[in-house]
Amino acid sequence: MISQKIRLRSLVFMHDLLMVFLAWSAAYFLRFNLDMPPLKYVHAAMGALPIVLSIQAFVFFQLGLYRGVWRFASLPDLVRIGKAVLIGAVLIAVSLYLYSRLLWIPRSVIPLYILLLGLLLSAPRLVYRMWKDQSMRLGSGQRALVVGAGRAAELLVRDLLRVRDAKFVPFAMVDDDPGKKGSEIHGVRVRGGCDQIPALVKSLDLDIILIALPSANDREMRRIVGICETVGAPFLTLPSVQEMLSDQIFGHLREVSIEDLLGRTPVQLDRKAVSTKMRGAKILVTGGGGSIGSELCLQIARFEPSELTIFEQCEFNLYRIERSLHQKYPGLKLRVFLGDVTDEAAVRRALAESLPDLIFHAAAYKHVPLLQGQIRQAVRNNVLGTRVVAEAAMAQGVKGFVLISTDKAVRPTNVMGATKRAAEKLVQSLDGEGGTRFITVRFGNVLDSAGSVVPLFREQIRLGGPVTVTHPEVTRYFMTIPEACQLIMEAAAVGEGGEIFVLDMGEPILIRYLAEQMIRLSGKRIEQDIRIDFVGLRPGEKLTEELFLEDERPMPTPHEKLLLAKSVDLNLGEIGVILDGMRASVDEFNEPLLHQQLLALVPEFVEA
Repeated sequence: MISQKIRLRSLVFMHDLLMVFLAWSAAYFLRFNLDMPPLKYVHAAMGALPIVLSIQAFVFFQLGLYRGVWRFASLPDLVRIGKAVLIGAVLIAVSLYLYSRLLWIPRSVIPLYILLLGLLLSAPRLVYRMWKDQSMRLGSGQRALVVGAGRAAELLVRDLLRVRDAKFVPFAMVDDDPGKKGSEIHGVRVRGGCDQIPALVKSLDLDIILIALPSANDREMRRIVGICETVGAPFLTLPSVQEMLSDQIFGHLREVSIEDLLGRTPVQLDRKAVSTKMRGAKILVTGGGGSIGSELCLQIARFEPSELTIFEQCEFNLYRIERSLHQKYPGLKLRVFLGDVTDEAAVRRALAESLPDLIFHAAAYKHVPLLQGQIRQAVRNNVLGTRVVAEAAMAQGVKGFVLISTDKAVRPTNVMGATKRAAEKLVQSLDGEGGTRFITVRFGNVLDSAGSVVPLFREQIRLGGPVTVTHPEVTRYFMTIPEACQLIMEAAAVGEGGEIFVLDMGEPILIRYLAEQMIRLSGKRIEQDIRIDFVGLRPGEKLTEELFLEDERPMPTPHEKLLLAKSVDLNLGEIGVILDGMRASVDEFNEPLLHQQLLALVPEFVEA
């Protein structure tokens, strides 16, 4: 392979030297109006030729003319050729002046040589590329319609036309920008807006649709996918730009995923603020092996904390995140503790050994229907466990404590939501009682988290259905796990204590729509292949979720996707008395009394 490249470059080099000879000779013929120059001029030209060839060859190599490939000749290559010709001509003129005072070398030969050599070097490269592009266009790949006419689409079309036997051949493009209609990108015409997709697929007999809109938000993607679904042709998409790091952009084409439709709007993380808070700090994450906790640990590790401590009760989850962190960040100082947040001795020991500056409290039970009949375990883990970690943090002098909460804590209708609202009230009441800043971050469902609806639907589709949806009109807020974790870190960076930050989840999504899209994206047909059954709301479930209480007026923050809920004054003494009662009820396994105590602490709790 290497010897073949050397041979090809040698041939190109010999071609360029031949062009130098032709340009130098032709410059003399043009100077003398295409007549044979007088003999003394011919002798001067031939005598200067070794100098011309040597200088020009040296300049060609120095400017990297042979790093490019003719197949991919482009504007940067033409600029490089122009520089090589101009620099070479100047050096040639200076050298010949020093050598012979330019005797019998007409002054007009140099500018003529520049024009001719530039043309002779550029034209063969461009002609070769045009020929190769045309041969690619006539390839046997699937006839493709490209959605989008921006930078990503241009790169996609260019790469598809470059590669011999490419799987897809672009035949047309669409873009909703009316100013682009009728324009061409690498010879492929923009035929209109996205609403023209069905007509174009039919009239041009296209085989596939390639969506090249990596910066599209979830609403735009849902609209485009909805149009594509009416056509019947398969469609692929490009992921977000930061995911596309290889040389060939078409290598990233993949099937549209549910994340593309529900969570594409990228989060612009204030890396400076987060880095200031995380870099060099000692950080502890409870529940660090769970869906949110593990992703949070991975993202924190990127900011180079001096030490990361993980506290997790599930042995397998702890093993998995420990191994992942060791593989991805071998230089990270890592501590792991296998323990329960309700085990006061274990929590205090972990904090005493790790001495964290910041704690992210992600440990929680969160499965709504399951916890409806497990109020003791829900209160013990979500409320009393939070109290154990929070009080241990204060005793140890931890600077910051971030509680990860849920939208189900807003006017809760289930035990899980009520316990998380109780945890919110607890940490808010503790803020200002010591040196620890207490911050709460509240958000809705995260895509693909353990126990969430997405993996459930995926498994039901794999088994052939039916897909079970609780109610035709049930809606939920959704966010990707990485996006949620980025905003959690952002809140930790900007919070001063006592706040409840609420992540802007966008618009709520119909679960029925989610199920329908997952069925379609799996290549199945609704009802014909996979049936959707509506099974009714489960105990404690709401039809719709909320992000703010009535007395929590949302206020903006410097981050557009991070909102601030107006804090409510809480009495730590009253909360402490109720929590002490809950502790006694848990020890006695008195669930009826626990239910009353939870209602006393969260009076807005109304079971569905």
